[in-house]
Amino acid sequence: MSQKFQNIMKLVIPFTGHKEVLSLHEKTLEITKDDSLTSQGDCIVGVNSGISCIDLPDKMKKKIQNPESKIRFTIKAGKFSFKIQGHGSPKLTLKHVSDIVLRKSAFTCSRTIAINCDKASSDIPRDFVHLLQNPQTKGKMIIEVL
Repeated sequence: MSQKFQNIMKLVIPFTGHKEVLSLHEKTLEITKDDSLTSQGDCIVGVNSGISCIDLPDKMKKKIQNPESKIRFTIKAGKFSFKIQGHGSPKLTLKHVSDIVLRKSAFTCSRTIAINCDKASSDIPRDFVHLLQNPQTKGKMIIEVL
C-alpha cells in the first residue's frame, strides 16, 4: 500500500434526519448534536450526531489544522451518498460542543471543520434531502483527512 493511503485518518459520525431539514444554504453544510432545529438552520442536514468539533480525536484535529490537508466528507443515508471536498487550515479551532460545519468560503469559527469546500447543503439532490427530512432516517457523515 502506498504511503499516501496509509496516512488517511477516517471517522464515521452517525446522525438522524429531521422534518425541518431544508438543505438550502449555498455556502455551508452542518450536522449537529442538537435534537431539534428550525427553518433558520437551512444548512443542517442531520441532528443527533454522535460527535461535534470538540469531540474529534486530537491527532485528527492536528491534521485538519494543517493547511496542506485535504478533507473528504461523504454523507450517506439509505441508497444515497453525497461527497464533498474541503481543506484544512491553522485557523480552525475545532472547539464547538455541538456542531460540525463545512464552508465553501475561508471563514472560520469554532464550528468550522473545513474551508474552501466544493459543495454546500444546497447541492444535495432533492430526493436525498427528502429522505433526510424523515426523523426515522439514520445517516452517517464519513470524514477522511488526507
